[in-house]
Amino acid sequence: MMLMVKRILVLGAVFAGISIAPAVHAAEAQKPKAIVELFTSQGCSSCPPADDILSELADKDGILALAFHVDYWDYLGWADTFGSADNTKRQKMYAEANGERSIYTPQMVVNGHRSFVGSDRASIKKALERHVSLPLSVETSVHDNMFEVSVDGAVPGPKLMASVYLVKVSDRATVSIRRGENAGSKREYRNVVRGIMPIGVWDGGPETYKLPLSEVGGNGVERIVVLVQKMVNGNPSDILGVATTAQVSF
Repeated sequence: MMLMVKRILVLGAVFAGISIAPAVHAAEAQKPKAIVELFTSQGCSSCPPADDILSELADKDGILALAFHVDYWDYLGWADTFGSADNTKRQKMYAEANGERSIYTPQMVVNGHRSFVGSDRASIKKALERHVSLPLSVETSVHDNMFEVSVDGAVPGPKLMASVYLVKVSDRATVSIRRGENAGSKREYRNVVRGIMPIGVWDGGPETYKLPLSEVGGNGVERIVVLVQKMVNGNPSDILGVATTAQVSF
């Protein structure tokens, strides 16, 4: 499916190698019930209100807010310092899963299946009021220099296939934007995604996934999030389970 790129104007409202310390503390933080993904860009003039809302959501209990910076507005004069082709690909996959022909910024996706303009507070409130406990249990741990992810539980209905994603996150970042539509502004971003990669497939029952700690870190990575997500024709859909580490010491 060919996807066109558009931008919504709303008034108002790459992984670098690192050295990892032998001891990594991956204690589980409170389990969130709602996962909010914002597709945004430093070069998009309509994105700052949505970025501010994501920062508000990042401080709320029961919500995991993630900022996915895309790269398709870089041509406007400012290359997003966190922009990633992988993030753009994820947004396109959501569009394909939902039968949408275009992608835009700012866009929010809640729990992998509800999407709307990222600065639309009424839609955000409505989506968050519907969130319920996720069906799968996801836990992380570290043993013998290996990062381990354990998934267990059952999902009602027909058998399904899900992907297990590891998401690398920076808690906070401040950027002075020198060119483009937001030139002259200084913006603080929360929970910036610095990388996302699939680490396995889940199709029911208890499963454990392992990868070396050397593959978990990266430039600016302070936190690890694991998402277990239903796949529809090869594209991500409903989020079934999540784990997020407390701040990790790399």
